[in-house]
Amino acid sequence: MKRLTVSDHDRDVAGYTYVYPVVSRRAGGVSLGVNLNPNNACNWRCVYCQVPGLVRGAAPPIELPTLTRELRALLDEVQSEAWLARHVDAPFRRIVDVAFSGNGEPTTARPFDEIVAAVLEVLDERGLQGLNKVLISNGSMMQREEVQRGLARLAAAGGEVWFKLDSATAEGRRRVNDTSSSPETARQNLRISAAACRTRLQTCVVAIDGAPPSPRERAAYLELVREELAAGTPIADVLLYGMARPSHQPGAERLSRAPSSWIEAFADDIRALGLAVTVRL
Repeated sequence: MKRLTVSDHDRDVAGYTYVYPVVSRRAGGVSLGVNLNPNNACNWRCVYCQVPGLVRGAAPPIELPTLTRELRALLDEVQSEAWLARHVDAPFRRIVDVAFSGNGEPTTARPFDEIVAAVLEVLDERGLQGLNKVLISNGSMMQREEVQRGLARLAAAGGEVWFKLDSATAEGRRRVNDTSSSPETARQNLRISAAACRTRLQTCVVAIDGAPPSPRERAAYLELVREELAAGTPIADVLLYGMARPSHQPGAERLSRAPSSWIEAFADDIRALGLAVTVRL
């Protein structure tokens, strides 16, 4: 297996269908991904997405016995100090989490709650209850009862949701996420997520045609967060990050990293609302 880097999140690196290790810049170490979308299907198409051959759709039927067998095998590998030394640079040589993530929106997989339960059972049998459990989601399926049951399981195990909010305007969500899902729907689903499980906002900032998000976009985002906090929505914190890997979507040539100064200034604006912000440039 090739050496892991923050700039390469190849889901096939370990040769498994459903699980893979990555060095996560956002998490600060080795994250064990649970890829519920091996068919490269997602209900959104974010402009910065690094998945090649992305198609519109939902996750395929998941073979739980295969998933759990692969997860056990990967855990056997990555818990070895020799494996970490061989495949990971020194600052990242620690296992930080198991993340429901991958090549599409994981909550489109069904039945999602049973999948969460199976993964948690493997962690329990290996004595890894203390390992962080993360659902990285665009938040679009939070209205489903089975997803809410999965969130409850995740919460009971001390897990958390990283809820995507790249834009708080309808125009921005179409432009950046290629979704017709409205800001109001995002609010509703954020409230469901935050009520069920610890939830942080994850926001990717990119420059399009050399320009970072407009003043209108910036103001709308801050207003949504301000209003949700005033309404009592228990947002834990914000993960604000820029592009780390090249996009494989149409129009990728129009994208570039937003200036670090812009991202840091935006982080300060969010902090002024009373939320902690972690920045990953």
